[in-house]
Amino acid sequence: MFTRTALFEGKILEGQEDAFFSAVEERLLPIWQRLPRVQDVRLYKPVRRDADAPEIFLVLEIDYPSIEAIEEAMASPERELAKSAHEAIMPMYEGRHYHLVSLRLANFLAASG
Repeated sequence: MFTRTALFEGKILEGQEDAFFSAVEERLLPIWQRLPRVQDVRLYKPVRRDADAPEIFLVLEIDYPSIEAIEEAMASPERELAKSAHEAIMPMYEGRHYHLVSLRLANFLAASG
């Protein structure tokens, strides 16, 4: 399994936090869930960080069965919809977002349960 992670680094503008998270859940999440071959979508709002860690205010993880599935999703019409929806939330924060693609090496919780 492969996970494409988006890290949103910076800060949400003062007074925009509720509107930002509402827009993410109501507009972006449904699009991300409709991307081709998606297996799971998870959103995280960090609540603590190390003193020297970057200021991450949102983490998005989307699971796919393969790198080819990620490429298919990135070339899809749904991805274009996600880009447009993302542009609508950009004025609510200062900073950047970037992506990592990771190969899951093990699922320790399932293996120990």
